[in-house]
Amino acid sequence: MTTTPKPVSADRARPRVDAAYLANTLTALLEIPSPTGYTDRIVRWTGEELGRLGIRYECTRRGAIRADLPGRRQSPDRAIVAHLDTLGAMVTALKPNGRLALAPIGTWSSRFAEGARVTIFTDAASRRGTVLPLKASGHAYDDEVESQPVTWDQLELRVDDVARSADELRALGFDIGNYVAFDAAPEIAPSGFVNARHLDDKAGVAVVLTAARAVLATERELPVDCHLIFTISEEVGSGSSHTLHGDVAEMVTVDNATQAPGQNTSEFGVTIAMMDSAGPFDYHLTHKLLRLCRDHGIPHQRDVFKHYRSDSASAVEAGNDLRTALACFGVDASHGYERTHVDALRALSELLALYMLSEPAVARDADELAPLEGFPTQPGS
Repeated sequence: MTTTPKPVSADRARPRVDAAYLANTLTALLEIPSPTGYTDRIVRWTGEELGRLGIRYECTRRGAIRADLPGRRQSPDRAIVAHLDTLGAMVTALKPNGRLALAPIGTWSSRFAEGARVTIFTDAASRRGTVLPLKASGHAYDDEVESQPVTWDQLELRVDDVARSADELRALGFDIGNYVAFDAAPEIAPSGFVNARHLDDKAGVAVVLTAARAVLATERELPVDCHLIFTISEEVGSGSSHTLHGDVAEMVTVDNATQAPGQNTSEFGVTIAMMDSAGPFDYHLTHKLLRLCRDHGIPHQRDVFKHYRSDSASAVEAGNDLRTALACFGVDASHGYERTHVDALRALSELLALYMLSEPAVARDADELAPLEGFPTQPGS
């Protein structure tokens, strides 16, 4: 026997997500280079976009952003976190052949750097170049191009300037410590697939902004304050170790989910992470997100990530006493030539909007320390 789902009342209906705004915002973000440590420009862009949306925000000394959507109550307030920084590289040496040696910013394989077009930020200007393996031509090295190791020591950056020595590089302004940003090269296919570098986590930032815009359009009052946090050092592990304050009781991190054999992630719908390398996420907050997906017909799946950590880990490790969860868009070839689908981004935007409009996962969390009364229970315990 089949049952007809009960209609969702107007005050609980899914907010409308503007797909065009989502795509345009993602494209704009991908066009701004932002390797960890070189994020000022994207911080400015994000702050200006928050201003255009009418959302009040503040920046930390280094540029992490905390924006505020006021609610009916101030506590127990919540936060939604995404990161603005991406993978990149840094110049480690000016080579005698007029090329640059590199070290990675963030953790990623050199095989995905090969052949990339890049921007090098000298102390005075930006210049262009291409990352190549040391043995880049089969005409010169024959089969040796297939057997060289895959390491960053086997790469060099060929600059688009006349430079045949370290001295000529130095005269052009190149130096050790220059940041290198890899072109995102975004492409949104008619099928809805989005191909680009740095979807981790610029797609997450676009999703958060889209969700906030959708909530504002409803003109519905949020039950509690919600902070939108944009961090600038997630790829090197520190992320949301700052920008939070003691009253934040629950935090949802928005990032990519890893699609690969042995994983349950999909490029369609929302992926809710149950655990990553830092340990399990909060039971009650995670199941609240799953319940919102079920109640509102948002396609979703669960997964566990063994070689992954997020802003949630850095927040807890910094001593914050809060519930954390990780809501994701599925990505194929993460930290490489990444791909997701607009359906996943739209679904995640809808989930975040519903979350902002929902009651706290545990009402007792308004108090940092309190008696057991109101403390939640887990099934079977």
